[in-house]
Amino acid sequence: MESGAPKDRHSVGQGSGGVSLLRPPRIFCLTMLSIVFWALIFYFISTMQGDMASLLPKPSAFSLPPFRFGRDRCVGRYIYMYDLPPRFNADIARECSKFAAGVDMCKYTANEGFGPPLPPGDCLPEKGAYHTDQYVLELIYHSRMRRYECLTTDPSIAAAVYVPFYAGFDAALNLWRSNLSARDALPRDMVEWLVRRPEWRAMGGHDHFLVAGRGTWDFVRGEGGGWGSAFMTYPAVRNMTVLTIEASPWLGNDFGVPFPSHFHPSSDDDVLRWQDRMRRQERRWLWGFAGGSRPDSKRTVRAQIIEQCGYSSSCKMFASTTGVHNSPNGIMGLLESAEFCIEPCGDSYTRKSTFDAILAGCIPVFFHPISAYTQYTWYLPRDYRSYSVFIPQDDVAKRNASIEETLRKIPPAKVARMREEVIRLIPRVMYRDPAAMGVTFKDAFDVAVDAVIDRVAKRRRAAAEGHEYQDSVDGQHSWKYDLFEPGHKDIGPHEFDPYI
Repeated sequence: MESGAPKDRHSVGQGSGGVSLLRPPRIFCLTMLSIVFWALIFYFISTMQGDMASLLPKPSAFSLPPFRFGRDRCVGRYIYMYDLPPRFNADIARECSKFAAGVDMCKYTANEGFGPPLPPGDCLPEKGAYHTDQYVLELIYHSRMRRYECLTTDPSIAAAVYVPFYAGFDAALNLWRSNLSARDALPRDMVEWLVRRPEWRAMGGHDHFLVAGRGTWDFVRGEGGGWGSAFMTYPAVRNMTVLTIEASPWLGNDFGVPFPSHFHPSSDDDVLRWQDRMRRQERRWLWGFAGGSRPDSKRTVRAQIIEQCGYSSSCKMFASTTGVHNSPNGIMGLLESAEFCIEPCGDSYTRKSTFDAILAGCIPVFFHPISAYTQYTWYLPRDYRSYSVFIPQDDVAKRNASIEETLRKIPPAKVARMREEVIRLIPRVMYRDPAAMGVTFKDAFDVAVDAVIDRVAKRRRAAAEGHEYQDSVDGQHSWKYDLFEPGHKDIGPHEFDPYI
């Protein structure tokens, strides 16, 4: 071989008769492999995430939010909260001693709306039990929103705008005033203040929401006078989403949220222990009723409930007497010891007892669809038979139906499935401690905020497309929109038509 000939790319290994390739440095190989590996990982995540998400099981109430590489977990979830002048909230709350005749409500506004702590009892949890009044929801939501993880001071990135106006507390102060202008004075000022704000003008209030801690009926007084204020009849408020403890089936922009009950947990373990306790609870009574008679005709559902329960050896009743509302442990004791809890209309269609019963793992029995089925569509299954019993109120009032016979006809296996569904609902209908850290379950507040954000997003998309989004309409059919399945648009006959 000529000494000037170029060297071949292959060389004989020293001390070996074989032929080998010249190798690049090992560190170079490792570096290249690492780069290729992470490039593939990031490519897979960015391109396949949507497809894979549809294949994964739906998260449970205790699931952690999905992990995102380098993404803001609050995108699409930011809430902007007005810093209102104190006369619209804090000043009203300080008037708590005047909310109810003969009752000082100030103790119920303590502890951020939860009221005074209750000592552990036979029928209450070891911790997190409070004597919570049913009309303090505005305080509870305001306290939670102050700690909301995705609160923003920039309204331009907000998914929704929260108005912490204490409309229910204002109503409590003014419901009985004969001067209609005086009843409407503060609500009217609130609306005038809002519509002048640049945050309002961005969408004309369609992205705004507030919580009114009473039923809608207290805010829809007509021009001719009558009960309550006219707050929810103002066109500006009609643009907003209003959360109430009892919504009207005929408005369309008000949505029912759960009455606050007595248990406000501070951890996932608190909830899991309570659910397990309700599964093991001994149910000594077939049915139970926490309530009393009303000064009306004897031919009513409530009168028949009391009569039928009195005749039955399988029914237990906690009579509504003076001071009954001051015995949460006694009421919960009844609800936890019954298979079925009777929930007729109260002073209005709905009752706080409904959520006390769910908390107690007791299967609710309803007599009118507005008591639950058309109210709490964000919280309760559309298939009402999966967690409750429905007995038409006229059948009971006219003595054509025996409550006990109806309940005894339900097979034990179905009763067990219904109770498990009720117990599964517990986290969604309670309000957790606002200071709790690290909880993963969604409570009633979380469900409401998610639903509001979803509603605003649909309205915003429709506006961008040049039309107005309507998830309901004014008039007698409004309630049907709330019961639509996904993709369903046509209003037709419904089994609840005779009641509404």
